[in-house]
Amino acid sequence: MTMEKPVRSGGREAQRRRTRKAIVDAAVRLSTLGSTPSIDEIAAAADVSRRTVYMYFPALDELLLDATAGALNEPPVEAALADPALADDPAGRVDALIRTLLDYSPQSLPLGRRMIRLTVDPAAGGAAEATGPRRSQRRIEWLDKACEPLRDSLGEPAYERLISALTMVVGWEAQIALRDVRGLDAEAEREAMTWAARALVETAIRERDRRAQNR
Repeated sequence: MTMEKPVRSGGREAQRRRTRKAIVDAAVRLSTLGSTPSIDEIAAAADVSRRTVYMYFPALDELLLDATAGALNEPPVEAALADPALADDPAGRVDALIRTLLDYSPQSLPLGRRMIRLTVDPAAGGAAEATGPRRSQRRIEWLDKACEPLRDSLGEPAYERLISALTMVVGWEAQIALRDVRGLDAEAEREAMTWAARALVETAIRERDRRAQNR
């Protein structure tokens, strides 16, 4: 029984991610038609109920911001992570992810600021949001793809810790701290974020190598 519980929990979480992605993808498709879609239209396009949409996105604005950010960032990020020259270079892949996100930050960071304002308070209701992430999992998916060459050699606990640590130094929140708290310009921001992410990846690799030597 104890071995099966994480599998069931992981399955539910994967289903939540798929449902959320279906809703966002539907919003993106409808938004490209030139008008603002309604919740009912998005629910129909995603093949879910109106109630399900509200479980994941308490406000239409939150959903449309998520969809807009995804439509803006996903194509260039996916292209950067697919570069065959970086296939076996996790640090280089994380660098490429950061570089791409920052290249598009003039358009995406204002969306990010608005998204954070909408999601920073506790959800008013909805079981999926009460027990899972409040925000899109794109960042986790991209970091996971970037670090994929390390998954087997690090082992699951160390690998998941690396992804969690990278989540703190890559993304809108890190940009806002570097700009609003540190007052950095774009070049210094890029250097700091890249240095921090690379330090985390290289530390994880060194720890892996030390464990291997001590066996």
